[in-house]
Amino acid sequence: MFSKILIANRGEIACRIMRTAKKMGIKTVAVYSDADKMSQHVYEADESYHIGAAPAIESYLNVHKIIAAVNHTGAQAVHPGYGFLSEQAHFVEALTQNGTTFIGPPASAINAMGDKITSKKIAHDAGVRIVPGHMGIIPTTQEAISIARKIGYPVMIKASAGGGGKGMRIAWSDQDIVDNFQATQRESASSFGDDRIFIEKFIQSPRHIEIQILADNFGNIVHLGERECSLQRRNQKVREEAPSPFLQHSTRQEMCNQAIALAKAVGYTSAGTVEFIADAEQNFYFLEMNTRLQVEHPVTELTTGLDLVEQMISVAANQPLSFTQDMIQTNGHAIEARVYAENPQKNFMPSIGRLKTYRSPEESRNIRIDSGVTEGSNISIYYDPMIAKVCSWEASRTRAISTLNQTLHAFELDGIQSNLGFLSALLEHENFINGQFDTQFIEKNLTDLLLTRTDNAIPFVCLSAILSYMAIHTNQEEQIQSIIHIEGTCYRVTLEKASHIRDEFIVFFEDGKNLRVELDGFNTSKTLCKININDTRYIFQISKTKMGWFLQKGRAQCEAIVLSQTQSALLAKLPKKQKTETQQHLLSPMPGIVTNIFVKEGQIVQSGDPLCTVEAMKMENVLRSEKEGEIKKINYQCHDNVNVNDVLIEFAV
Repeated sequence: MFSKILIANRGEIACRIMRTAKKMGIKTVAVYSDADKMSQHVYEADESYHIGAAPAIESYLNVHKIIAAVNHTGAQAVHPGYGFLSEQAHFVEALTQNGTTFIGPPASAINAMGDKITSKKIAHDAGVRIVPGHMGIIPTTQEAISIARKIGYPVMIKASAGGGGKGMRIAWSDQDIVDNFQATQRESASSFGDDRIFIEKFIQSPRHIEIQILADNFGNIVHLGERECSLQRRNQKVREEAPSPFLQHSTRQEMCNQAIALAKAVGYTSAGTVEFIADAEQNFYFLEMNTRLQVEHPVTELTTGLDLVEQMISVAANQPLSFTQDMIQTNGHAIEARVYAENPQKNFMPSIGRLKTYRSPEESRNIRIDSGVTEGSNISIYYDPMIAKVCSWEASRTRAISTLNQTLHAFELDGIQSNLGFLSALLEHENFINGQFDTQFIEKNLTDLLLTRTDNAIPFVCLSAILSYMAIHTNQEEQIQSIIHIEGTCYRVTLEKASHIRDEFIVFFEDGKNLRVELDGFNTSKTLCKININDTRYIFQISKTKMGWFLQKGRAQCEAIVLSQTQSALLAKLPKKQKTETQQHLLSPMPGIVTNIFVKEGQIVQSGDPLCTVEAMKMENVLRSEKEGEIKKINYQCHDNVNVNDVLIEFAV
């Protein structure tokens, strides 16, 4: 067994690999860029080594610098995690030439499966079902249109070297090909250094199912069941579970058999994932093979009791699997939610900044949290915006959903936008609870999922009154009156401290109703508040505003304005704020880097025309004109850094 390994990655996955390595008695080496010198994975490692500037191409994607770190620290093996160099065969070959073990599959398997065109040919020859499509390279937009017409719309435009939801776009018409073919090429070239594109039939209303496999160097291959990964936005997964609530037993068994057949066909070793899409009738087709550890691997670990990182390290150390297929049992149900620094209300745009507050719920037998940040960590534009992976395990799917949702409610995050409320909305959606969803579920239900309604405002009113009482009153026996405005409704309440009981209050309403409210260990320095109202428990995220409090409970959120009678009367007389006219300017929706400019000064554009692209956190965002007009001035050039709301382009009046 190795005595020291280097982790060629960062953030959450680097910390997660270190956890297992330390359990195995193996020392760890972290590598870090300029942007990550204060990051959590650097502190958790036994050693750390600086590898370059913040852009990944100058650090985490620089093979020579990684190998220099290996040689400097004496690491015997390298675990790549996921992303970055994890599926780059030339990296494996460079390590081998250096006499360093790669903790993953052989370069030949990575090459074969990393190219989507080659992988589909191998899968077909191995008896694995593949999606109908054109497997050759497509050089031009016009040829892409011709091929798409032959296949029949809708089609999926895909980068041959793509992965992680990047380099993929759906086309429903010739115009979609025109709009997206070159953008897919650019994104692929930027992300993978390879702009080759192919086209295949887009399966409508598909389920995304993947099979986890493990293989050693002695010909032993097993599967660990499936994961359901259908809930996605921008072709990237946000919530996964094991087992799938959709698959019939016979379909599951056939998928697993085909996954093993493919692994054998490419001489696979280590952990890997074979991904399929399935239609409503459970017809399934090979999608791709990920020759690495998956982001969502914890749900498989929770249902099988196996540590996949430990297995990868053991296989790399030339040890045989210690179990056979009939010894593997899956138990219970596990669900994972990815907590991202992003704003769902603004098309899931990344949110950068410093985590002023970060307190995650405690882990337990039923709750697992994988994270690479701490309070004070910086979320930068250079890397993936994932903050944490939150997993629940219970005996039943219903209980796993409930446990996960309660855990999400108990997060304390401040300083950046997050998708915590959106994740709760997903878990609470009736169709998700019933297992009725597909890969377009988020897109189809986005309006409903983004609603931040407060169906029951009473808990918000009670908490607002108490928070204001605690903030401004020192006489704990004093009775106070408040007027609280929530979503246009005015509530007049009287609050008094319940006698001889600490942190217990009585809230009196105008209609004669009164409620006894108990705070659970709260003080005004916290951003999380737990209250009990008539034996019902509520968990709120809270932050102070100029006129009251911003409160969030799962998907429900609102600003509560707490006023005196005089203040309330004056508020009603204030004129409504007029919306600022911004149509003369194209504003950057997020911090990032300008990667393309499609127009020139003086050019006339139509509504919907692409103007430029801004890239952040490995995601390219095409910004389009909202009106017909003339381009007056372009304020930035390609490769310039921009901040949110910077004026990128000005239109003539």
